[in-house]
Amino acid sequence: MLKQMIKPFQYKKMIQLNIEETQSEKQKSKNYFGTLKRIWYFLSSNKGLLFLVLLMVFLSSALGLLGPYLVGVAIDNYIVTRKMEGFIALLGSLGVIYVFYSLTIWFQNYWMIGIAQDTVYTMRMRLFQHLHKLPIPFFDKRQHGELMSRITNDIENVSSTLNSSVIQIFSSILTLIGTVAVMLWLSPLLTLLTLIIVPFMFFGMKWITKRTGPLFKEQQRNLGELNGFIEETISGQRIIKTFSQEKKVVAEFLEKGERLKAAGFWAQTYSGFIPKLMNVLNNLSFAIIAGIGGILALNGMISIGVIVIFVEYSRQFTRPLNDLANQFNTLLSAVAGAERVFEILDEEEEFKNESLLPELPRVKGEVEFKNVTFSYEEESKTVKNIDLHVYPGETAAFVGPTGAGKTTMINLLSRFYDVDSGSIFIDGYDLAKVKKESLRQHMGFVLQDSFMFQGTVRENIRYGRLAASDDEVVEAAKLANAHSFIVRLPDGYDTVLNQEGSGISQGQKQLLSIARAFLANPSILILDEATSSIDTVTELKIQAALQKLMKGRTSFVIAHRLNTIQNADRIFVLDEGRIIEEGNHDTLLKKKGFYYHLHGKASASGT
Repeated sequence: MLKQMIKPFQYKKMIQLNIEETQSEKQKSKNYFGTLKRIWYFLSSNKGLLFLVLLMVFLSSALGLLGPYLVGVAIDNYIVTRKMEGFIALLGSLGVIYVFYSLTIWFQNYWMIGIAQDTVYTMRMRLFQHLHKLPIPFFDKRQHGELMSRITNDIENVSSTLNSSVIQIFSSILTLIGTVAVMLWLSPLLTLLTLIIVPFMFFGMKWITKRTGPLFKEQQRNLGELNGFIEETISGQRIIKTFSQEKKVVAEFLEKGERLKAAGFWAQTYSGFIPKLMNVLNNLSFAIIAGIGGILALNGMISIGVIVIFVEYSRQFTRPLNDLANQFNTLLSAVAGAERVFEILDEEEEFKNESLLPELPRVKGEVEFKNVTFSYEEESKTVKNIDLHVYPGETAAFVGPTGAGKTTMINLLSRFYDVDSGSIFIDGYDLAKVKKESLRQHMGFVLQDSFMFQGTVRENIRYGRLAASDDEVVEAAKLANAHSFIVRLPDGYDTVLNQEGSGISQGQKQLLSIARAFLANPSILILDEATSSIDTVTELKIQAALQKLMKGRTSFVIAHRLNTIQNADRIFVLDEGRIIEEGNHDTLLKKKGFYYHLHGKASASGT
């Protein structure tokens, strides 16, 4: 037990270092009021309902002030004087006031919940839509689970705050203003004595919130990291179990969990000071009013009813301040979550500056690289001064050692990344001067790892062209040699797959991927060793399907196994980002250069 109590203190210094590091980064210094303004932008789409909510808040605040005042009137006019005439009517009025007070509270909560849910729905949809407009490099640099945390946890944090805090803040402000106004009208002296606690409250709040804001942000950051780690370990269960690393990932999870727990511990600990501080000040205010008010009443300066009103109003005065203090911490937590959402929304869209660019028309597939240089990082060039020319209908293969730049060439051709210098042309069109989306509409991909979406076999094939009919889907499956195994599935084309493609083999997933490419009918085809890790019989089916798919199309093959590209029209041999050899299989073997030695090693290893 003692060990568990000590751990948050052990992590406190580390958390403080993380907060200082975060605050030192310019891109992470945020404007809370700017974030609130952006949240208001989403809220303002429901201005009509917001007006009704504010009206109900105003009415509930007014009724909340009227109730205690009438209690004081009852004491002075009826209880002290012992006059019963009109007392029953006053009690009835009080009953009506509190009934209407409850109704206004119910309506404002009901409408605000609807506004909050609509706002959060809009934010979530905007974020999800924006994610699909971001370039591939954005996703390469971030954990997928951390991004998921922003869509779910951070937005849900905003939702819970809007549901509870917005009304509370408006109500507290109105109650505070109304209470002070009535108190000044009844007794300026007692009002002044009540306000003595405000400076103490202000400095106490300043000390607390200075610490809670960064801690809530650190808590959200740690939560995102933990979600990212969970998503990563769940996706990599096969590797974890293969290498018996369960203890390692559990230890890492515990460490990240401890960081999250410690950040939450200190955030809640500091914010927990607020109600304690407010209770002390509230009791102090009560004591001052009771003591000084009693003296004033004995001297005939105020009535007993006024003291009772002030006692109630002093609680109504400190309660809004207490509520504002508590809601301010909740608001800080929501702002921390909203900032993380807006960070994504502020990322530049991939197609943002392409509205004036022309569409790439249907192309024959002539591809030319002219002096292309590119680097993922400025320090080292991944490809250097690349020149190549592939004619329509040709099959071009990229071979070379790991890190030679094979995949980079495909990334540049599809404009997942843009060149640092030089140009790439398709049918004479400079790819930098056409819309990326129109470019990719002419390209089909069959990758080494075939991704299947949650849905039926039919829906997964139709992903290649959503407007395709059922007959066209079946025809594409037949061309891909996939029809025979599909009809043997429990529900045929209506068999439901998950994203891992459970229920079918890796080779069958590749056949579905080829069927998807057939349906897309691209002019340019990208193949990333589509037959790796496949049994011999299935490989023959895939090879036959690929030959049909490649016929009449310009095809680019990333080759890891050299026996798969011996029939390529041209083979480009890359090493350290440069094309060092070019030719067909026989020509390159006769040269007895780099490719010759690669082929010799591959033959010796059986690949």
